This record gives sequence, C-alpha cells and structure tokens, in this order.
Amino acid sequence: MARLGACLLPHPGPLPEEEGAAAHFRVLSATPLNATSFALLLDGALITAALSTVSVLLGFAIGALVCTAQLSRIRAVRAAGAVYVSFFRGVPLLVQLLLIYNLLPGIGVNVPGTVAALVGLTLCTAAYQAEILRGGFLAVPPGLVEAGQMVGLSPALILLRIRVPLALRLTLPSVVNEAVLILKASSLVSVVGIADLTRTAQNIASSTYRPIEAFAAAGALYLVLNAVLIGGGGLLGRRMRGAE
Repeated sequence: MARLGACLLPHPGPLPEEEGAAAHFRVLSATPLNATSFALLLDGALITAALSTVSVLLGFAIGALVCTAQLSRIRAVRAAGAVYVSFFRGVPLLVQLLLIYNLLPGIGVNVPGTVAALVGLTLCTAAYQAEILRGGFLAVPPGLVEAGQMVGLSPALILLRIRVPLALRLTLPSVVNEAVLILKASSLVSVVGIADLTRTAQNIASSTYRPIEAFAAAGALYLVLNAVLIGGGGLLGRRMRGAE
C-alpha cells in the first residue's frame, strides 16, 4: 500500500529553471526569421558566389596548364599532370580544405581562412577542369587539323583558330556543370570558419531555433545562384554557336 500510495502522489512538476528554459525555447520557436536574418543570408550568399566565381576562374587557368602538361610529348611532364589530377580528384574536398588550412600555418605561412578556402577550391576544380579540357582537345576531329595544315596554317594558328575554339565549344556544358558543383561544394568552407551561406544558415538556426526556415531560405538562395550560373552558361553557349 505504501508503494501504491507513493505512485499515486502528484508529480512535483518541472523545476523553475526548467520552466524558464522551456518558455524561452517556445518564444524563440515562435519567432519568424526577420529582415536581419535574411540580410545575413544574403551576405553569406555573396561570399559563396564570390568564392565560387574566383575559384572557378583561377581553376580554369590552372586547369589549362595541367591539360597542356597532360597532352605534352614529354613523359615526365605528362606524369606530373597525371599525379596532380589523381591527387585532387581522389582526395575528398573536405580533407583538402582541412589539410591546406592546417598545413600553411605549419610551414610559417599565416593566411586567413578565406585564402585557405580559395586555394582549396581552386586546386580541386583545376583538376576536374583539366580533365574536361583534355577531353575537349582530344575530341577535335583530326580532319580539321589536317585541313589547316593543308592550307598552310602554322601550328600556332591551328591551335588558336581551330583546336582552342572547338574545344571550348565542346567543353562549355561540362565546365558550367563543374561550376555548379563547385558552387554547391563551397558549403564545405564553413569548416575553416568562413561565414558562407551554409554557415550563416547554421548560425541563424542555432540562435532562433528555426532550422527549417533558415535552411529552406539558404536552399532557395542556392537555387537562385545556380539558376543564374546555368542561365549565363546557356547564353554564352548560344553566343558561341552564333559566332560560328
């Protein structure tokens, strides 16, 4: 009976501090995202767009050099290009970012996280763009090159007037696709302290207890950025086809 009576006793209820924490959580959960939150998300989107754009452009330049190395007649140069591509395609981008972020200070090069993130994204996309460009140059019909040689064009003119323009037209869709992938993969730079779009959404979600709204808004901004990028690539492709 004593045990039964103890079971029938009313529950003492939550402690005052527990009630206060629960009330605080309910207030924050009922608070929608305000203009300040959206302004922060827009700032994060600009940082994401800037990092992605610069890394893709620099990666294209480095990728062109690596592609040239891979197509070289010198075996050592081809091997160096193949090692570069194999490393940066085989190691996850997250590991590359963490390695670069911790390696540079270790060798006495103190750089902000933004520079480390930019270096990591650039070196990674350069490897993929090198393979894209190599495929484009290998896809150029040999007959066009032979026709240029028959009309007396020098190797430099054949490269500039035949091989490069055709390779760029063939690889443009793949380059745009790589840019989209880098834009999405740039969300990983938050691990090195960059306040990009993903990190900003995480901070807003943790401070307002509104994760669904915060990440939905971030996803919408990623869609807008990708739509602009794909639309720009399509416009450039149409202009290149019109210039033929």
